[in-house]
Amino acid sequence: MTQHSRDTPQFYLTAPSPCPYLKGQEERKVFTHLVGERAGELNDLLTHGGFRRSQSIAYRPACETCRSCVSVRVVVADFKPSRNMRRIAEHNADVIGDMRKPAPTSEQYSVFRAYLDARHRDGGMADMTVLDYAMMIEDSHVDTQVIDYRTRGPDSRLNGRGAGPLLAVALTDVLSDGLSMVYSFFDPDAGERSLGTYMILDHIERARAMGLPYVYLGYWVQGSKKMDYKGRFLPQERLMASGWTRVED
Repeated sequence: MTQHSRDTPQFYLTAPSPCPYLKGQEERKVFTHLVGERAGELNDLLTHGGFRRSQSIAYRPACETCRSCVSVRVVVADFKPSRNMRRIAEHNADVIGDMRKPAPTSEQYSVFRAYLDARHRDGGMADMTVLDYAMMIEDSHVDTQVIDYRTRGPDSRLNGRGAGPLLAVALTDVLSDGLSMVYSFFDPDAGERSLGTYMILDHIERARAMGLPYVYLGYWVQGSKKMDYKGRFLPQERLMASGWTRVED
């Protein structure tokens, strides 16, 4: 009997299921487990090949008739915010993000639950319990951080933390060449702040400060309203059949 090492990835293929992005399409995914001492190295390698992480699983689409899911990463050094993005950054000048090791809180789950109920009531995560949420945050064998976003307080300049109510949360992997935004959510009652866009802008600035060249945004799906926003962060690179290809506009 052949015995596989814990550090040797084994890949599996899911059965077809309805596509969450394009009506009438079916999706399949290839996936592997991110465990063992080389989990971080493997996560880096697979992310470069278009995989995404969910807890201790790395996956990528393997659909038979569709190639619409395209991995995208923002080129940090050359990124130029649009006029609207600059307005969003200015509108959130009173917000500060506290980046730290992942630990779930009841406050986070309350915002997460409100976000799902308002934005993704029919989505695949709609039934997630507080225990499911804790697993999403904690179940990682790679360098993962959580960023809590709050309005600034009188001591923010000293401690680097906000003091107001929790506005948004980002779960982020630190890779050798960038930050990979695994999942983010925000208070739906703060919709006027455009916090989804703001968190991406904040990650770009964090990556710049850390000397990392990319921010990985996951999959851009042309024709999907859910994913269309990712194409606005330019310049960016998209993973095509020929490799990572720069897109300017």
